Amino acid sequence: MSGKIMHFEIPFDDGERARTFYADAFGWSIDEMPELDYTIVTTGPVADSGMPADAGYINGGMYQRSTEAPHPVVTIDVPSIDDALKTVESLGGKTVTGRTPVADMGFAAYFTDTEGNIVGLWENAAPA
Repeated sequence: MSGKIMHFEIPFDDGERARTFYADAFGWSIDEMPELDYTIVTTGPVADSGMPADAGYINGGMYQRSTEAPHPVVTIDVPSIDDALKTVESLGGKTVTGRTPVADMGFAAYFTDTEGNIVGLWENAAPA
């Protein structure tokens, strides 16, 4: 299990306002993906793969605020979301959203920890 923080997400009420704020405040590159109702956020240089080119930073995303994830979320890389959620629940956490496909890139899920924080999980799709 990787267990590394590999992504962040920031919810918004007004997408245009939030995208403009973060682009202007921090120079982040903002790429809207209307087909996914999502915005990709790049916080630094990226390799040809689209992943961070420099160690020490991560990229993220923005989405319309929801009751399931109303606050910023960190996302943890795991080899199996289903296995991770079983472990989380055995330790007192709760599944918020189970394993959900994200285009052809992989799968996402959300859980609450024992303190009520919402945390994301990411599982890469198997290579084609």
